[in-house]
Amino acid sequence: MVSENSTLLDDRINSIEAAYEFMLAYAAQGHEKSTGSRPAHEQEIYSYLNGMDQALTGIAEIITDQAEQENPGRVDSYRPFIDTLDSDAKTSQAAVRLLLAQKSISSQLVDNLNASIHLRALLTDLFIFDEALG
Repeated sequence: MVSENSTLLDDRINSIEAAYEFMLAYAAQGHEKSTGSRPAHEQEIYSYLNGMDQALTGIAEIITDQAEQENPGRVDSYRPFIDTLDSDAKTSQAAVRLLLAQKSISSQLVDNLNASIHLRALLTDLFIFDEALG
């Protein structure tokens, strides 16, 4: 039986992964900052970044709930890892929000976010947690 927390976490991880994959492609396309109205490719990157931002909000609480559900009474052993994941998520979210605050988002700016150690650590954290409980 799949729990509500498991489904919610899977949806969030999928949203974060989809955004990251789109960001990799966006960075490779060489888009310059635009002036005036947003072209379609920029509307898409804003949409993916908004999805990632929403997926990151409160993710540590969802992970904690799932750890408690999957391994009752053992969540204390997960706490240091969840704290690390939470820190990586909050730092990554701050960077995502910085991009979202821009009038235009170039490929170079997205490429720099892709290279962020915090974002890469977050992705790895999520994969480790998902595999550990999966």
